[in-house]
Amino acid sequence: MKYAILGDIHSNLEALRAVLEDAEAQQVTHYACTGDMVGYNADPKACLQILRNLDVVAVRGNHDHYAASTESMELFTPMARKSIHWTRKQLSPFERRYLRQLPMIADVENFTLVHSSLHNPERWNYIFKRRAAEASFRNQFSPVCFFGHTHVPLAFVKQATTEKGFYKTLHIRPKTRYLVNVGSVGQPRDRNPLAAYAIYDLDEQTITMRRVEYEIEATQKKVRAAGLPFRNALRLESGK
Repeated sequence: MKYAILGDIHSNLEALRAVLEDAEAQQVTHYACTGDMVGYNADPKACLQILRNLDVVAVRGNHDHYAASTESMELFTPMARKSIHWTRKQLSPFERRYLRQLPMIADVENFTLVHSSLHNPERWNYIFKRRAAEASFRNQFSPVCFFGHTHVPLAFVKQATTEKGFYKTLHIRPKTRYLVNVGSVGQPRDRNPLAAYAIYDLDEQTITMRRVEYEIEATQKKVRAAGLPFRNALRLESGK
């Protein structure tokens, strides 16, 4: 059994299609998502339709949460606020209800999904440092937890101490816990513009990072045509 673990798709249809094509070539059998299916880019409805058709197991990201509600967004940047306001206008009542009903944390097979952190999922904390990872590990009861939110593929490995680093392939070992960021399908921020996702092979007990080319210019043109912030389009080509 192989899971494609997608994160931070952010309404980027071209990136999502490219990733799913790559996942099919890798003989993926199931799909899961660490949240933020919408926001920033111009195809929220199409992306949600594809993900629902795949019967993806997903958790709610902060952009999903606020796009589906009327809550104020003081903690967002002006660019993110404008993007969410635009997204709210695109979504149907059914799509908003779907996003609202997504759980904050989900247990799947022998792994867990969360968008931000296990210790305070509703506060949308970023996990970049070992201290934040340790707080999340204290609430992790499965061997592996996949998360998103930072858009940077990074792994924390917990044994007697916690190790941190980038990864290509992780081999899951007994008596060890893993907190794994799967990067971003739709808006990478590690200075690599290629769409990112991870494959968890439950039979081989490996987690592999995948990077996939997609039609960035097509996504950029849609962002501009929609009147979304120009920087949403510009940052795609630099991966930051």
